[in-house]
Amino acid sequence: MTQATGEDKTEAPQVSVVIVAYRSGPTLAACVERLAAQSFRDFELVLVDNASPDGEAQGVAAAHPFARLIENPDNRGFAAAMNQGAQAARGRWLALLNPDAFPEPDWLEALIAAAARHPKVRSFTARQLMDDDPSVLDGLGDVMSGPCIPYRGGYMRPDPGDTPEGYVFSPCGAAMLIDRALFLGLGGFDETFFCYCEDVDLGYRLQLAGEPTVVVPKAVIRHVGSASSGGPKSEFAVFHGTRNRFWVLVKDTPWPLLPLVLPLHLLAVLVISTRVEGRKQVPVVLKAYRAAFKDIGLALAGRKRAQAQRRVSAWAIARAMTWNLQDLRGRRPVIRPIAPSRPAAP
Repeated sequence: MTQATGEDKTEAPQVSVVIVAYRSGPTLAACVERLAAQSFRDFELVLVDNASPDGEAQGVAAAHPFARLIENPDNRGFAAAMNQGAQAARGRWLALLNPDAFPEPDWLEALIAAAARHPKVRSFTARQLMDDDPSVLDGLGDVMSGPCIPYRGGYMRPDPGDTPEGYVFSPCGAAMLIDRALFLGLGGFDETFFCYCEDVDLGYRLQLAGEPTVVVPKAVIRHVGSASSGGPKSEFAVFHGTRNRFWVLVKDTPWPLLPLVLPLHLLAVLVISTRVEGRKQVPVVLKAYRAAFKDIGLALAGRKRAQAQRRVSAWAIARAMTWNLQDLRGRRPVIRPIAPSRPAAP
């Protein structure tokens, strides 16, 4: 059973910010402090606590009356808790934010301004900088490579600054804006993923549905990354990332591409596993693939739903991916230009 507390305004806000907390420690308080300093004010905060043992969510909610707190008796996972927050939200837009992501004061303002500039787009993602070194990118939109190895565009590369807005394959769940009706209509995050790659899966399903994502470089956050799961190379992160990455392939790859992508994926994983860092993770990777095949029925059931929502050709999906292995190797951003709107006919 869950308990919700906090301010409930009669008039629905334009934006509902949803944060899931679990062992978030001091990063959660810092994140919400930066939300409180946003220049854009028409938002609410829905804070979902996944039974954190240290009570940080309760303390933050008490300090910020604009927060509505949902308390879960156990850890439901990031995906399920985000869906829970989206269901409780009242805004037209959902701003999904990690508790270790610290938005600049004009983050929401920049996202909403982009939504006004691109009225046919219903999914946006931010420019993410490393919190410990903001001259380095944490991500500039998510990229899907031909072998179905997703990555954050520009991860650990120098920040290029205010690059032009453009289309990316998918939004990063650490800091994204999405139309709430669209999110719920697509079924939200896949709760079988628990956490990791659920945002890539959502982004892939947005592509299948013909819903583009635009990266907004002026919307900036500083991101710690994997603060509540032991870091990006922890056994927990590697297991869930590997298993869920394979499930994304099974679920979302259109049939004409599947016979090409599947062997490329396995080959890429083999190559990665021969590297020094990869060799250390081989036991966890094998464990993840055993789990992925053991529960492959979950991914196949998800595939049936995802492909039923497809509105674009397999060729359109292929064009949205990158087939340049140098992009994957260098984690280069892949941002496609937005074509100018045609003037209306006289």
